[in-house]
Amino acid sequence: MADVNDTTSTVKEFILFGITDRSDLQIPLFVVFFLIYVITVIGNLGIIILIRTDSHLHTPMYFFLSHLAFVDLCYSSVITPKMLANFLAAKKTISYNACAAQLGSFLTFMITELFLLPVMAYDRYVAICNPLLYRTLMSQRVCIQLVAGPYIYSFCVALFHTIFTFHLSFCSANVINHFYCDDLPLLEVSCSDTSTKQILIYAFGGFNIIFSLLIILISYIFILSSILRIHSAHGRSKAFSTCASHLTAVTIFYGTLMFMYLQPGTNHSLATDKIASVFYTVAIPMLNPLIYSLRNKEVKDALKRTTKKIMVVLH
Repeated sequence: MADVNDTTSTVKEFILFGITDRSDLQIPLFVVFFLIYVITVIGNLGIIILIRTDSHLHTPMYFFLSHLAFVDLCYSSVITPKMLANFLAAKKTISYNACAAQLGSFLTFMITELFLLPVMAYDRYVAICNPLLYRTLMSQRVCIQLVAGPYIYSFCVALFHTIFTFHLSFCSANVINHFYCDDLPLLEVSCSDTSTKQILIYAFGGFNIIFSLLIILISYIFILSSILRIHSAHGRSKAFSTCASHLTAVTIFYGTLMFMYLQPGTNHSLATDKIASVFYTVAIPMLNPLIYSLRNKEVKDALKRTTKKIMVVLH
C-alpha cells in the first residue's frame, strides 16, 4: 500500500489490545497460533508447489486453486506474524503507517479471495455443464483474466478504504481493541465523524458478499440441474465430488464474513468480531489446503506421485 501521510492525526502509533489481556494465556496462545501458522504456510506452499510441478494438475481448476492458496498464505502472513510477536511483547504497538499497510494488504487479499471463489464456481459450471467447450471457454487467456480481475478490483477497493480511514482524525485514543488493524476497531478510536465510513463499509461489504455469492449460487443451480440429469449414479457422484471441496470452502468463508460484516450495527460486539476474525484470518487459510487435499482425489494422487519421486531421489 502507498505510504499514508499523517496530516490530520496526532497519533503516531497504535497499541493492539490483542485477543486477550490475560498474561497467563499469552504463551499458550502463542504456541497454538504458531503451530497453526506453520501448518498454514506448509499447506498452502505445498499446494502451490504441487500444482506447479505435477503436469496432471495443469488445468484451469488447479490454476485457480493455486491462486487461492497464494491469497490464503498472503493474508494470513499479513496478520499472524504481528499477532505472534505481540503475544511475547511487553509493548504491543504498531506504527501509524504500518497499521495502514496492514489494513490495506489484508483487505486486498480478503476481497481477492471473495471473488476467486466465484471464479472457481464458474469454472466448475463450465466443466460440468459445457464439457465439450471447456477448453475453449477456459483458455489460458481467459483464466488469466478471471484471476487478474479480482486482484485489480480488490487492490482498488482496499486502497480507497485505507486512504479514507487514515484521513480520519485519531486525537489521543490509540488502543485498538483487536489483534490487527481492521476498519471497525479503528473507527472506534477515531475522533472524527465516522458515519460515512461505516455506511461505505456496509455498502461495499454487502455488495461484495452478495454479488460474489450470487455468482456462486447461480453457478451451482446450473451445476445441480446438470448433475441431476446424469443417469449414472457413479457419474453423478463423480461430478458432485469435483465440487465438494469448493462448496465446503465457500460455506466456511462466506458464513464467517456474513456474521462479521452484515449484522446490524446495534448487534456488533468487538469481542465476538475478534472470534470471527480469528477464524477467517488464521483458521480458514489453514483449513483450505486440508479441505482441497483430503477431499480431492487428484491432489492426493499428485501428492503420492511427488512423494515417490522424492523417495527415489533420496535413495
